[in-house]
Amino acid sequence: MEYSTFGRHIIVDLWGVDFDRLNDVAFLEKHMHEAAKASGATVLSVDYHRFDPHGVTAFVILSESHLSIHTYPEKGFAALDGYTCGHTVDPLKAINYLISVLEPDRVNSVKVVRGQGGLTINKLSLSDD
Repeated sequence: MEYSTFGRHIIVDLWGVDFDRLNDVAFLEKHMHEAAKASGATVLSVDYHRFDPHGVTAFVILSESHLSIHTYPEKGFAALDGYTCGHTVDPLKAINYLISVLEPDRVNSVKVVRGQGGLTINKLSLSDD
C-alpha cells in the first residue's frame, strides 16, 4: 500500500498571554480566520464556545483540515493546534500569525508529520518552515 496523505500537524502551548486576549471571543474568532488566510487555507466554517466564567474554544474547519485554540485566561495559557493536509498550505504560517497577535512570554511546540505510514515528531523552532 502506498502512503501519500502527507500532512503537517503543529501543536503549541503558549504561556504568559494577556487574560483579555484569551477571553475575547470576537478577537479570537477574527484572528483565527486571519491565521487561516495567512497560511493559504480555505475556511469552511468557524465555531466557538465561551466558557463561564472565562475561557474560549474556537475551531476553524478548513478545506485542508483545521485550526483550533483552547484558552485558560486565568492561567495565561492557550493550546493551539494546526493541521493541514498536502504540501500547498503551511500550518506553521497560521500558528506564527496567532503567536504574533497573542504575544506569549513562552512557547513550546512540536511538529508532527503525518500520513506517510508513520508519525515523525520533532521539537519545533518558530523559524522552521
